Amino acid sequence: MRSEQRPDDGPEGFPPPGDLPLELNRFVGRAVELADLTRALDGSRLVTVTGAGGVGKSRFAARAAALASVSPGYDGVRRVDLATVREADLVEYALASALELADQTSRPQRDVLLGHLAERQLLLVVDGFEHLVDTCATLVRDLLSAAPGLRILAVGRRPLSVEGEVVFPLSPLALEDAAELFADRAAALLPGFGLDDSNRADVVEVCRRLDCLPLAVELAAGRLRALSPPDLLRRLDDRFRLLTGSTRGALPRHQTLRTAIGWSHELCTAEERLLWARLTVFSGQFDLDAAEYICGGDGLHADDVLDVLSELIAQSVVIRDEAGSAVRYRMLDSVRAYGAEWLEALGDAGRMRRRHRDWYMGLATWCELDWFSPRQAEVAARIEVELPNLRAALEFCLTEPGEVYLGQYLAGTLWFFWTGCGRLSEGRHWLERGVELDEDNPDDEHSRSRLKALWVLGYVAILQGDTVPALAALHECREEAERLGDATAVAYAVHRTGCLALITDDLPRAEELLRTALAGYREIGELNSSVLMGQVELAMAVAFRGDLAGAVELCEDVRLICEDHGERWTLAYALYVLAYAAWTKGDLARARKLLRECLVIGDTFHDLLGTVLSLELLALVTLSEGDAAEAALLQGAAGRIWPSVGLPLFGSLYFNAPHELCASDARAVLGEGQFEMFVQVGSRLEPGEAVARAVGRGAAPRPPVMPSPRPVRTAPETREPAASGETTG
Repeated sequence: MRSEQRPDDGPEGFPPPGDLPLELNRFVGRAVELADLTRALDGSRLVTVTGAGGVGKSRFAARAAALASVSPGYDGVRRVDLATVREADLVEYALASALELADQTSRPQRDVLLGHLAERQLLLVVDGFEHLVDTCATLVRDLLSAAPGLRILAVGRRPLSVEGEVVFPLSPLALEDAAELFADRAAALLPGFGLDDSNRADVVEVCRRLDCLPLAVELAAGRLRALSPPDLLRRLDDRFRLLTGSTRGALPRHQTLRTAIGWSHELCTAEERLLWARLTVFSGQFDLDAAEYICGGDGLHADDVLDVLSELIAQSVVIRDEAGSAVRYRMLDSVRAYGAEWLEALGDAGRMRRRHRDWYMGLATWCELDWFSPRQAEVAARIEVELPNLRAALEFCLTEPGEVYLGQYLAGTLWFFWTGCGRLSEGRHWLERGVELDEDNPDDEHSRSRLKALWVLGYVAILQGDTVPALAALHECREEAERLGDATAVAYAVHRTGCLALITDDLPRAEELLRTALAGYREIGELNSSVLMGQVELAMAVAFRGDLAGAVELCEDVRLICEDHGERWTLAYALYVLAYAAWTKGDLARARKLLRECLVIGDTFHDLLGTVLSLELLALVTLSEGDAAEAALLQGAAGRIWPSVGLPLFGSLYFNAPHELCASDARAVLGEGQFEMFVQVGSRLEPGEAVARAVGRGAAPRPPVMPSPRPVRTAPETREPAASGETTG
């Protein structure tokens, strides 16, 4: 039985759900196995597809997940690829990334995952876990125990050995399907190729000799541009004869695959073999620019990389992936492992890993600069897709003698991603690893890399609400920076210490430190998103101290600079302050417009802090417009987000005052019962749903509310927010 769906089709014409990989060529065979696996998933919450390398486990599981996802038993499907994860400590971060889970607290990542999945009806595909089996087994067991609606489809060369697991061994293709696969892939290279009486026997015998392993068959088909089926069979037969001593000897399937890969390797040109080996330094996908820089030179000119890469794609050694207009490349694990052995044998692995590290260090540096530009969203997306390679570069630096300072610099340089794109927990993981490592006799340049990691660590810890470690890191950074005369590090340490004072309600100290930091930035000519954020934080401090006009002036200045540079992330926080000012003046339409823009920006960058602050203030604006029910609902939506951000409203009296005002007035209008009902309705909204509702892209129905004769305050004319501590920034 054969599948006839086209490569861009999901099941029954649906697009591929979740983040399952797009199929770029036809899925062949496996109809019976797909039906059996679907039944296994219906009957068990953990099914593990096992099989030898090259048997097609990943693609088979992705197809099965796509088919299962359209059933009413699931409200979503997600896939996490652990093949690129080398350290057990990163498994949970990889899963959080696959779930698009932005948690900015200092809670253990496992607790975050358990809480997120607890009430979801989700099918989770966990692929490529075998090198991390103990860690993955424990995590899978905990997830299934905590989330009754979760089902897991695991994919690996061995079972997880978790209680309740159903093992689904995947066999090679049937001979007929293997021959069809060969013909399909050959036709992509040689239009018009098909099985007929002149070639069928040779093709079938090639597939038989390759044990009908899909990867081995595809590698063989990739050779038809240079070899006829009879020539291909003869060369393959010679290869097997060398290994078995006769044409009758049988090889184990893992040796069959290795033989097929090795045979394909032998048929490559010297340049193709060299590029194959060098490409193995990449973790996951890569683009052409990276391949040309890292792999070019010393026997392979950079200008020739594209042509050689194209040949490896034609031979199924490299896979070409497309996402929109972007083209990226990757290697299957078995092929990559074979090439990595050759790279080690060439004695070139260390040099290539350093070139890999240098490229991604340069990418991070460029992105840090470009974050302060109209390309912020592009930068965020680029770092997201390159995260596996950045992790590999960080791991190399932090484990290689003499390279630690570069790891500290790289972790610090990615501050904009950790803080601006909801990756605080992983950022803190790398930053803490970096600053805990001491190199022997580091020079001043090495020390400056550590200073950057320290102030970024302090910043991340502040945003997580972890004030003691934050203060310790910032104090160490400032002391060492003053000793070295590093004015830049001093300014950042002072700035972030001022931010810490702000959220802990020490307003005089916050204002003093923030003004000192801004003066330091001006003196050294530093201007970027972080510097402007310092000005917004100063605006919050002066507003809390009673000078709302001064706060507006500071934020209007930030707004002009952001618009001039195309900056969006910091702009959202400036607009938030301006929205509060508009509300105090009774200009509710302007306040709502500004907050909608804040929410769109926060959603773009997965910035939960900016999102939840804007929702809180929008609830107050909505109440002032006369809709107490919607205000309560928005407070409920914000309440759901706060546990993923940290201590609600930082535990600050100043930041909390508008929330308390809104809750008090809405409760008075609705009555306790109705108020709590609408809060509960809001608490069921996902962050994305709450943002969509708030900006008018769609609103879920809400329960009816009985009108109340009690008026709602529409402007704060009866109180002095700044003087009474009710102003927020």
